[in-house]
Amino acid sequence: MSKIPTTVITGFLGAGKTTLVRHLLSHAKGKRIALIINEFGDIGVDKAVLAGCGDETCREEDMVELANGCICCTVAEDFIPTMTQLLDRPDTFDHIIIETSGLALPQPLIRAFNWPEIKSRVTVDAVVTVADAAALAEGRFASNEAAVDAQRQADAMLDHETPLGELFEDQLTAADLIVLNKTDLVTAEQLATIETALRAELRPGTGIIHAQNGHVDLGALLGLGLSTEDNIEQRQSHHELEHDGEGHEHDDFDSFSIRMPKISGKDQLLATIETTIRTHDVLRLKGFAAIDGSPARLSIQAVGPRVTAYFDRPWAEGEVRETALVVIGEQPLDHAAITASLNGAAV
Repeated sequence: MSKIPTTVITGFLGAGKTTLVRHLLSHAKGKRIALIINEFGDIGVDKAVLAGCGDETCREEDMVELANGCICCTVAEDFIPTMTQLLDRPDTFDHIIIETSGLALPQPLIRAFNWPEIKSRVTVDAVVTVADAAALAEGRFASNEAAVDAQRQADAMLDHETPLGELFEDQLTAADLIVLNKTDLVTAEQLATIETALRAELRPGTGIIHAQNGHVDLGALLGLGLSTEDNIEQRQSHHELEHDGEGHEHDDFDSFSIRMPKISGKDQLLATIETTIRTHDVLRLKGFAAIDGSPARLSIQAVGPRVTAYFDRPWAEGEVRETALVVIGEQPLDHAAITASLNGAAV
């Protein structure tokens, strides 16, 4: 029996993983794809966005959400049982895609494909790491200490760059392929500099492809047949090298969710989000909003001070029209103050 290929898509907060996955699902060319989403936060934002693509290859019953924590910390409790249940279904899949949390170390997940319960039935087709070209051009999450120091006075996010930088490096180390996303937001000179810096961190033979809005041809990402789980020992993370296999924590990060009623206007909401992010050092905000008078749901993605939004689909008949946001940052976030700030945009 041939193994089902599985693509692991990782990458730092806001790099564009969900956008990339949605593009792949909507251009699946008849492939039956199962999707496992590791949401960070207790609102299923990513699943809701992906389920709105309207294509038969992204049926809601083929999507499984792991919302109990970072997937690399819950391999035995969540991932293995979930994968087993998918494989035991009578209708088989052509491919499985796993979108990890932005905080996930890929290495423990890749190792899980050697567990006896699933090793004979699935294989890691490839590990794809999505990187944010615009963020890298600003000196964020880079290994170059001189560039980090130059940005430190201007950007409070860099006060805690070291753990974030190591996490980013681990995601690069684990990758078979890098998708350098948001290349339309940087100059050709910046792009060349970014690519040179990335290659200094990558294992020999790791590919880099450029993308805008997560648009990558299906053939470039799926069907690579690399069986990555067979050479995972060559891709050890910072944590594994420093702590000799001990379990890891994500104590540097905090996440909470906010639900609000309808919002008075799109522009006011986005301005409020931007102000809140700058005031409270929020790393990442994502979700969707109900705008007063609009028949469609507003999808929101924010990374640092950059906020993007678009109406992704009409509200379904009988669906509760509310605003649901996930806020992610470094410890400690002031939940009450951030909530009060964002509530300023409510009707």
